[in-house]
Amino acid sequence: MKDIIDKLEARRQAARAGGGKARIDAQHKRGKLTARERLELLMDRDSFEELDMFVEHRSSDFGMEKQKIAGDGVVTGFGTVNGRTVFAFAKDFTVFGGSLSETHAQKIIKIQDMAMRARAPIVGLFDAGGARIQEGVASLGGYGEVFKRNVLASGVIPQISVIMGPCAGGDVYSPAMTDFIFMVRDTSYMFVTGPEVVKTVTNEIVTAEELGGASVHAAKSSIADGAYDNDVECLLQMRRLIDFLPASFSSGVPQWPSLDTAAREEASLDTLVPDNPNKPYDIKELILKVVDEGDFFELSEAFARNIVTGFGRIEGRTTGFVANQPMVLAGVLDSDASRKAARFVRFCDAFGIPIVTFVDVPGFLPGTAQEYGGLIKHGAKLLFAYSQATVPLVTVITRKAFGGAYDVMASKHIGGDLNYAWPTAQIAVMGAKGAVEIIFRADIGDPEKIAARTKEYEERFLSPFIAAERGYIDDVIMPHATRPRIARALAMLRGKTVEMPGRKHDNLPV
Repeated sequence: MKDIIDKLEARRQAARAGGGKARIDAQHKRGKLTARERLELLMDRDSFEELDMFVEHRSSDFGMEKQKIAGDGVVTGFGTVNGRTVFAFAKDFTVFGGSLSETHAQKIIKIQDMAMRARAPIVGLFDAGGARIQEGVASLGGYGEVFKRNVLASGVIPQISVIMGPCAGGDVYSPAMTDFIFMVRDTSYMFVTGPEVVKTVTNEIVTAEELGGASVHAAKSSIADGAYDNDVECLLQMRRLIDFLPASFSSGVPQWPSLDTAAREEASLDTLVPDNPNKPYDIKELILKVVDEGDFFELSEAFARNIVTGFGRIEGRTTGFVANQPMVLAGVLDSDASRKAARFVRFCDAFGIPIVTFVDVPGFLPGTAQEYGGLIKHGAKLLFAYSQATVPLVTVITRKAFGGAYDVMASKHIGGDLNYAWPTAQIAVMGAKGAVEIIFRADIGDPEKIAARTKEYEERFLSPFIAAERGYIDDVIMPHATRPRIARALAMLRGKTVEMPGRKHDNLPV
């Protein structure tokens, strides 16, 4: 029996060694952890259960039958993150560059199927060189099987992709269909075709970082929801994100103990909005003072910074936040902001996460660049997402809510459950100056008349009480009472149910 046990342990040690010490050392020299080191950091201590450790590829072409390494370039299994079950796979760059073979794909497919049956989140750690070219179409077939399961799992369980090294060719499409993508600065990159192919086809000379690095995808393309400085920081933040996410669409939001009281008021919010309506303020200050213990996980922070999206908690329960940011472009809605917020709203709705919306929006961004770039359709995505949402929707207008952007930002008319306004709120078709210059065009040459008309318009139309009189605003609240009012609203809406018309599926304006 001892001989058998010793042989088992020897095989385990060989499998854990991956591509060997030299390749592991090379991985460390690049500033990267190995696949198993990453999984140890992601999961609770000693909780990770590895599956298919001894799987090897079946290829015999190009001398591959002489190159077999246990695990075949991917580590798969399950464990816990702060006590909650999570499935994961990690590409092992030390084994065949982490390239995907038929058996490599089968390991990932198995863990995807298990995650779906168990109704638990799945995390993919990517560090690989694409398809294993020695296997040809067999590896492409494996990709297709993985992609199909990404689609089947969408909206059922949370899917998180973490790019921790190269991710190219077919490898990029699995992350692209998951809920969140995060990257590591300077060591990770994503692209469909690499710099060499780009140079050959288009004569462009570009580096891997310039083509698909974290700085590109987090700030320009919006492919990544965030970027971190190293593997350790990234994985610790993933643990934090998982704490906010439900296990599945039907499990309800997680609830964690909180030292914060729902009745807490913040006197400083009474002076947050400046007297000058054109002066900016930081909407994140409001979010941080409303959420439990100032804990807010922001998504896509570097992209479309004129809108803020992310997760916080109210009374220990996960809540999604969407807020216009007056510090950037005055909080205006443009194509990028609309896309960013729409995707976040749809995720929250898919997984039963209530949404709080803070509104300070002067309208949609004008200009040919926006119109040519499809602002109408991108703006419609956000309108569609809010209108379709059946989760609790609580909206607070802090200052400006002008034009069609007022409707789009979770107004009462498109499904807002409770809509509040601060006394500083201004709700109108447009700002006073623009409105007066249209209505009283004949008086434009008389500054005194225009000033008087502007004051009259502000008093008549820029008050929250006009909307409140019609029931479009449920109450005008004091800023310092924002947290307790939101907490009461969300508690009341906890059992909200909405019946939608029967259909095969909607036709989102993509």
